[in-house]
Amino acid sequence: MTGIISDLYKDNVNLIDQAKEEIKEVYLNDDRPWVLGYSGGKDSTVVVQLVFDALSELDSNLLTKKVYVISSDTLVETPLIIQSINTTLRRIEEKAIELNLPFETHKVQPIVEQSFWVNIIGKGYPSPNQQFRWCTDRLKIDPANQFIKDKVNSFGEVIMVLGVREKESATRANVIKSHSVEGKALMRHSTLTNAYVYAPIKSFDLDDVWNYLLNTESPWGDDNYELYRLYSDSKSGECPLVVDKTVKESAGSCGNSRFGCWVCTVVNEDKALSGFIDSGHDWMKPLLDFRNWLSSIRDDRTRRMKYRMNGQIYFLPVTIKKIDQTDFVLIPKKGGRKKDLIPLNNFTILERGELKSYLKKHDIDLSSSQDPDILIKDDQGNLCRLGLGAFTLETRKEILSKLLEVQKNLHHPHDEGYELIQNNELKEIRKHWFNDGDFEDSLPSIFKEIMEDELHVEKDERLLFDQEELLQLEMLCKEEGIDFKLVKKLLLVEKDYAGLKVRRGLMDQISSALKQDYLHL
Repeated sequence: MTGIISDLYKDNVNLIDQAKEEIKEVYLNDDRPWVLGYSGGKDSTVVVQLVFDALSELDSNLLTKKVYVISSDTLVETPLIIQSINTTLRRIEEKAIELNLPFETHKVQPIVEQSFWVNIIGKGYPSPNQQFRWCTDRLKIDPANQFIKDKVNSFGEVIMVLGVREKESATRANVIKSHSVEGKALMRHSTLTNAYVYAPIKSFDLDDVWNYLLNTESPWGDDNYELYRLYSDSKSGECPLVVDKTVKESAGSCGNSRFGCWVCTVVNEDKALSGFIDSGHDWMKPLLDFRNWLSSIRDDRTRRMKYRMNGQIYFLPVTIKKIDQTDFVLIPKKGGRKKDLIPLNNFTILERGELKSYLKKHDIDLSSSQDPDILIKDDQGNLCRLGLGAFTLETRKEILSKLLEVQKNLHHPHDEGYELIQNNELKEIRKHWFNDGDFEDSLPSIFKEIMEDELHVEKDERLLFDQEELLQLEMLCKEEGIDFKLVKKLLLVEKDYAGLKVRRGLMDQISSALKQDYLHL
């Protein structure tokens, strides 16, 4: 048995030596800078450590090009992990300065307009799921790619150094193979021009990774055994730094991962947060409770508008199932949850052309929580329900209120100033609410009521009516049979162009507002 263990260790040492020699060779081969992706997980830690050690062994005169270590901060990272990543990035840079190594560390973040909370609470995006996984591009890929593009613009070409492994999964192996050229260490990036990919540990298996980490001291002073304990605590894997939209699905969902977003709703159950809580980090339980609630309301029809963000109406075909001589409408549910069966006679069946008069007669607002029990016949005679769009404005207000409640009462043991949502996000959300008709400017009031503090924002002078004026305007619209939301939209369009000498695009904006589907049912 001892001989087997020593042989395994010897094989691992040989593998490490080979990897380091290849790293030196690739580094010295040209003057293209490296951008090294670091997620805080085991694989990316191995890569950063190997590169750091390999370059430390080179003559300082040969270290002529930069190695940029970048880490993705989605702004909704699991709190313990982003703290760990921040600490490691700082230590890497300090040690590199001490040893005169060409390392620079950077965190990349989504622009505020694309942050998770601005998309969900501001714009009303439904929380991500497997079918509508809008978060990866906006929060991870785009910020990383922008950093890479900036370096390409500066240097002409760059090399991405990533901790991807062929033995991680069959899908990952196929992706690596499809991008590889036999006998070449570099792979061409499939979506970024003038960017190449180098995967120094692509032949490592899981045992190789942990053998190296647990038998090799971190050059910047991290505790790799602590990294191992964190994996054990969370009972999960890691969320890699993704830089390629064509292979993002092969990265898998990060919802079960130790290094994913704490609010991930792509999976049915967040095993990472649960694992941390079970391991004694019970201060994070409010995060898990909030995440579970957010996931539970996603497909609640009373919380969603009945048309898309651009005003487009669409229809979802339903299945009719007969049980004991009674027809039921079968309502599918995501994630294997039990399907609903609703008696067909609970619904009013309408022809397509009857929908507008029905909604008007019953005073139904498709942008509100109202969910009429109607089925519409499409052109083929199939029965359909109204499709769902963004979260209603009222639901967005509710999500923000609950999020702020969690933030107010959360007790991060290592960061008293820890915030779940940042002030610049709140200001951006306020703009979106205003453009969606929240002329009451309710966000500062919500913030003050919950946080017992003022949200310091500039007063928006574009169009702020007082409550009485808004009620009068709404009543006037009702009397004249005019859509109140449309009037507010047109007022906003005009105000956006007010005072401009060149009002190019004004008529296009007005035309777009007037042509929204829900106005012409």
